Amino acid sequence: MESFNDVINSGQLVLADFFATWCGPCKAMHPVLEQLKANLGDRIRIIKVDVDKHGIPAETYNVQAVPTLILFRNGQVLWRQSGAMPLNQLQAVVNQYL
Repeated sequence: MESFNDVINSGQLVLADFFATWCGPCKAMHPVLEQLKANLGDRIRIIKVDVDKHGIPAETYNVQAVPTLILFRNGQVLWRQSGAMPLNQLQAVVNQYL
């Protein structure tokens, strides 16, 4: 099984969604992320990180609110934002890094 670090250190563009199961805005982001993946296919990898189950990556990247979205490539943080956002805004951000 791949570790979080294995995934974010790949050369692929990775969007990490730090979420919690009890978080309403996190639930609202789920269909947005599914549509983003449908739009971009293999050009991006989207991973979900449950902060209650996987606290170490959340702590490492100082995630203090959920949802927090962090875009990685080769282990480097390219962009991050806390809070839900609409598909068009998220797509515009990701397109800058494709």
